[in-house]
Amino acid sequence: MTTNGGHRPVFCTIVPPHVLDRLSQAEDPLVHGPARRTLRRDAYERTQRRLTTVVGAPAVTTRAAPAEPGTPQRTVYDAGHGTDLPGEKARGEGEEPGQDATVNRAYAGLGATFQLFLKEFGRDSIDGSGLPLDATVHYDRDYNNAFWNGEQMVFGDGDGEIFLDFTIAVDVIGHELAHGVTQYTANLDYFGQSGALNESVSDVFGALIKQYTLGQTAEEADWLIGAGLLAPRVTGVALRSMKEPGTAYDDDVLGKDPQPATMDDYVRTGRDNGGVHINSGIPNHAFYLAATTLGGHAWERAGQIWYDVLTGGELDQDAQFTDFATLTLKAARARYGEGAELNAVTKAWERVGVRTP
Repeated sequence: MTTNGGHRPVFCTIVPPHVLDRLSQAEDPLVHGPARRTLRRDAYERTQRRLTTVVGAPAVTTRAAPAEPGTPQRTVYDAGHGTDLPGEKARGEGEEPGQDATVNRAYAGLGATFQLFLKEFGRDSIDGSGLPLDATVHYDRDYNNAFWNGEQMVFGDGDGEIFLDFTIAVDVIGHELAHGVTQYTANLDYFGQSGALNESVSDVFGALIKQYTLGQTAEEADWLIGAGLLAPRVTGVALRSMKEPGTAYDDDVLGKDPQPATMDDYVRTGRDNGGVHINSGIPNHAFYLAATTLGGHAWERAGQIWYDVLTGGELDQDAQFTDFATLTLKAARARYGEGAELNAVTKAWERVGVRTP
């Protein structure tokens, strides 16, 4: 359970609504058609999540039982381009890879996420108690998104025009599962700065899972979220950049990456739950600065500090950037003392314009 009075699952997508809104206005039907269908499907799933939160989720008997402590229990389902969840079982824990590369990538990504949290942070699955990890692939037709719905991961195949298969990027898998970790810990409200922190935490751990999988140091990593998802016609490299927020894409159809890197360019908007996918660029950049200043593997020190804050019980659900930043300083001091770690984190928040005491 969360330290904040019980988890409240939210519907979290990797592609922000403002991106799909832009695509839905394109003249090309190959672009606006899938975008409009994705927006409608996301709206439906978001409503279902809210209803489930109010009335309670029905019992599900098809899912795997909790695993033995410290071992993953993965199940990948195939929706067959439909929308009924979870779909038909395609691969279970310990089963050999099949012919479907999408199924195999989802299975591997669930495993990579499980291993990072277990080996580096001592966390047994996303709830800390061995929760089975379920994912559904081939969801809907030309579905331009991937999401965590409070219970499982779901991946679309993309439309082939703007987005490709959403299992291609392991950091997307990690990002969405990290929403589950937040759900079971700090339970950050999904609006405004707390919502941007919710998104940023998922980007941070998504990036760490990618780096962990590739064995990369902070200096070697590209710090891109969703690299490989954009189709060849798109002028861009990823959905977001933690290294240089606002530079991930600049395309005639997709638009320009709107993320700010510092508080000087903080975006005030009523869209996207108060800009949760936009202003997350600021804490994202702070983490990048801290991690690259410290060097080495980013999950070992910077990642540990962020994890300590997320799971420490002091982060309020409606936390603002300054609240989170202040707790990272406290966590750095508690774990590492008055050393390089505290100095790196302090200077990172200063550089992005987030004040700390």
